[in-house]
Formats: sequence, structure tokens, C-alpha cells
Amino acid sequence: MTAGTEPVRTEDGRWLVIGGRRWRAIDPGIPEALRRELVDELQSARRAVGSASRADDPEATRRARSRVQQAKVALGERGEPWWQPTEAGRRTRLRATMLALAEHRGPDRTICPSDASRSIGGEHWQSLSPVARAVARELATEGALIAEQRDNALDPAAPWKGPIRLRRVAVPPSV
Repeated sequence: MTAGTEPVRTEDGRWLVIGGRRWRAIDPGIPEALRRELVDELQSARRAVGSASRADDPEATRRARSRVQQAKVALGERGEPWWQPTEAGRRTRLRATMLALAEHRGPDRTICPSDASRSIGGEHWQSLSPVARAVARELATEGALIAEQRDNALDPAAPWKGPIRLRRVAVPPSV
């Protein structure tokens, strides 16, 4: 593919053909604003892989590669096909989307679980709300994200009532 040319899409729109190789396309159902955030996170994660590799830092490389994986699953480029969703595939993609969006927004901003539902659920995104909330609870229980309500951290083991927000756990600076 030369600069300025668009990759060829298959008739069904599910694949891109670049240099004779077939690559899974981004889920076209992702709303543009969320798609942009996820693509930005993917690009940032790819840059982090390069930086960590050049610094010969295996742990930073592992973390950066994990970010790439989360962003690609969130975009529908990896994991179960976005055009054939299963219950397990939706949960995996909700998780990846929450982690990728929270990472992109940083520890000073939050996401709503409905952002992930909107990203993968298409026009029926609201039906994913209970699953998204359950995935948010799992992430909070694992310590991967902080669940909040009115800027107060929620206990993942306690009942939640009302809207919640999710925040990335702040990573202390390296010493």
C-alpha cells in the first residue's frame, strides 16, 4: 500500500487486504468518538512498545504489548469476530474496551461502563448494560480499575446503586 491510498475492503466489509494479506477490519458499529479514542490508545500503546523495547525494559514492554492487545480487542481487530458475537466474546470485548478507554483517558478522567456498551453493542447497546456493570465490578474487584460514585471509591463487594464511573489506577512513577 502506498501513502495516500486506501486499503481494499472485502465485499462483506469484514476484512482489509493490504499487500495481499487479509486483516480484520475495525468494527464499523463503534461510534466515531469512541473509535477515535480507541485508535489513539492503540497508537500510543504501539509507541510505548517501541520506547520500552529501545530501553531494553522487559516489564514496560509487556505492559505496552498488553495495551496493544486490549485496544485491538476493543476495536474488534482481535478476539472473536465482531460480526458473530457470543456472550463470552462480548464480555471479553467489554473488558478490553473499559481498560483501553480508561488507559487512554488517564487517571484524572473517568469512563462510564455505558461507553463500552455503546462501543460494542451497536443500536442495541442498552441491552449490554447489566453485563457491562458486571464486568466493571470484576475489574474493580481485581484492582484493574477503580469504581466511583460522586468521586468516592466504591467497595466492589458491596451492592452498587445508581450510575458509576471507572478510573484507571494511577501508576506510581518509576524510581
